[in-house]
Amino acid sequence: MFAATALKLLAVPILAATHVLAAQNSLQQVFNFGTNPSNIALHVYRPTGLVANPALIVALHPCGGSGPGWFSQTRYADLSDSLKTFLVIYPSSPPNSNGCWEVYSNATFTHNGGSDSLGVASAIKYSLSTYSADPARVFLTGFSSGAMMTSVMAGAYPDLFAAGSAFSGVPYACFSESTMINNPCATGRVSKTPQEWGDLVRRGYPGYTGPRPKIQLWHGLQDEVVNYNNQLEGIKQWTNVLGYSTTPISTQTNDPLSGWTRSIYGPNFQAISAPATHGIPIQENEVLKWFGLVGGSPGTGTTTTTRPPSTTTTYPPEQPTQVQYGQCGGYASMFVIII
Repeated sequence: MFAATALKLLAVPILAATHVLAAQNSLQQVFNFGTNPSNIALHVYRPTGLVANPALIVALHPCGGSGPGWFSQTRYADLSDSLKTFLVIYPSSPPNSNGCWEVYSNATFTHNGGSDSLGVASAIKYSLSTYSADPARVFLTGFSSGAMMTSVMAGAYPDLFAAGSAFSGVPYACFSESTMINNPCATGRVSKTPQEWGDLVRRGYPGYTGPRPKIQLWHGLQDEVVNYNNQLEGIKQWTNVLGYSTTPISTQTNDPLSGWTRSIYGPNFQAISAPATHGIPIQENEVLKWFGLVGGSPGTGTTTTTRPPSTTTTYPPEQPTQVQYGQCGGYASMFVIII
């Protein structure tokens, strides 16, 4: 962390395109959903005609945002209406948090340790019980600060969900014992070996030997808020955790969009790079493919095989513009860091 005299935060508005909300139903706020030490809020979206034992998606907003805001700015509720196979919960970060998730303390990094991650875990458990959701089909996805919380949950609560998809985030524990704004991490100057990154994840839930969620990382090559190097460090981390080589099995160009590149490391980990800044377009349909909630396999571009598939992994088969370098950026507001 750098000295306070070297940092000035200015709130500035940002323009971003949002879809026209077409969700059939309104959000419902839930109170008293379990242990919630930091007082996060919870909103739930259930489509009309929802199937029995539906899947559950946890959608995590960026800095400056909220659960209801992310409901309006993404298409997950609309897709829930169309498919009727999953419900969506939209947690909100605590009051007085600037709309950012707490992704830097030992408490939030630790299973049942406290802070925001425990509140999100409680929201998941409540939803599984109350809405009879399928515990084998719980999925997390988020952008920026929400992507960082997705990674935190993957390390601290791997028992609670099957897959995660993170847009413009950082590796688990990259902000360790820091503050909401971590200049070394955000600027891509935190580098560790794959083993070191993997050990951090394993410390999140000591003694855990169960399956790890499959992980999908998305990042813009020109990200001016969370440096692209965090994508490379995240690749080191999750390949180590899942038992894959850091060299991809295959690389697919122009996938899912022209100029984008999808690198596949194994059935449970892939990383997508885009010619984009921090506000990378959220690919909801691709996320649902990754979660197995719609047909088709993620990856339709031109494929170049770079190595044979790994035969050594022990991971079980698949189960069911902030101007520069802050924690994250929101669609509603951002921070400018002036050094």
